[in-house]
Amino acid sequence: MKDWNYDNEQWTKLPTYLKHLPLFTRHIDLFSAFMRFIWSFLLKDIAFGLYIRLKVTGTSFSELRQTHPKLLIISNHASHLDATSIAAAIPRRYWLDLYIAAAKDYFFSNPLFTFFSKHCLGAIPIDRKDRRGEAINLIIKLLQDLPRIWLIIFPEGTRSKDGKIQEFKRGISIFSERTQTPILFIYIEGNADLWPKGNLLPKPGKLNIHIGPVHAPGDIQTVYAAYREWVLTINPEAFGVNQKEESQNENSDSKFKS
Repeated sequence: MKDWNYDNEQWTKLPTYLKHLPLFTRHIDLFSAFMRFIWSFLLKDIAFGLYIRLKVTGTSFSELRQTHPKLLIISNHASHLDATSIAAAIPRRYWLDLYIAAAKDYFFSNPLFTFFSKHCLGAIPIDRKDRRGEAINLIIKLLQDLPRIWLIIFPEGTRSKDGKIQEFKRGISIFSERTQTPILFIYIEGNADLWPKGNLLPKPGKLNIHIGPVHAPGDIQTVYAAYREWVLTINPEAFGVNQKEESQNENSDSKFKS
């Protein structure tokens, strides 16, 4: 991958040992502003307005913006729709502070994807084979230094093969605890059905995005348990639990407590 020249303020503040990473930050120029406008129209009004009907429920992003200038936005991950659907759910006026932790080997794999990631997604490339922790240090630096940042990250690490939510990787807790950044829970319902892993293109249909509670920084076991408890109130099958089993577990818990 070629070296990139950055003259924006966010880039120049990064330490030297991170500057070889291809971080596509959103500096303001006419071309990028134009691309963001075109992309927001295509994404919000066409892709998730006509082809895929997006429904957003839960806490208002406007309310979250007032109380949480910095957030780690976590979600289940079973489709290539996930990052773009969350972005489509967020008002476009907040997009300049929106970043997506994206797999470098996919989102930066060719010139077309790289252009898209650079100008439309604000993607931070994550090398899943990185053993030196450079991506971790980069994200921590951004969370510490930027006055406003909403970072979308998928704590499962990769897309689920069967649509069921897997155990979380510990990276989300590292970012949260080291920078004291709270975590916003999001659950995407219907993503695996519309674009399952292995399919070339998504199918038209309905996609539900549930905006949940904001969780305080914590260890990965605590975060995963809280996320699981919340999602089970929406869709028990997301963890491979059917309604009957969940009801039986609740009854057992009640008897034990009594």
